[in-house]
Amino acid sequence: MRFDSVSRLAVPLAAVSLLLALSGCAPSVEVSAAKDSNNPACAPMMVALPDSLADAPRRTTSSQATAAWGDPSLVVLRCGVTVPGPTTDKCVGVNGVDWVIKEGNPTWTLTTYGRTPAAEVVLDPNKIPSSTVLAELSSAAAKLPKTRECVGPGDVSIPTPG
Repeated sequence: MRFDSVSRLAVPLAAVSLLLALSGCAPSVEVSAAKDSNNPACAPMMVALPDSLADAPRRTTSSQATAAWGDPSLVVLRCGVTVPGPTTDKCVGVNGVDWVIKEGNPTWTLTTYGRTPAAEVVLDPNKIPSSTVLAELSSAAAKLPKTRECVGPGDVSIPTPG
């Protein structure tokens, strides 16, 4: 009889404990998956992502091959986005990884260049420094296979007519 009363108490206590544990967590960030998010080459990068960016903690997301940091989200990352082709957009190299930068208002989109699949980062540079984010993400992004790199006007030879 004593065992029966203990087990009747244990089930409700376990349920209450689980409910308290779940209610203390921040909700997942809704992030749509990229077209090629199931590419196995995204996995090494995803497991290498930092637990925080510029002191913003990493949060859970709703889709495969995505990540977010901050509450509310300051940085959102998606792996498996369309690989950018040759571009005249600003391209910067950070710790061996090239990033194409599209400055918007207020958010910027930073996409790995010369990596297949590509990863995309969206942030507001007024709320979190893009240089810090790229420095902290580049070692993880370097896990994506490199196929080419950014070049500048001085790196390209232009044939002369004649």
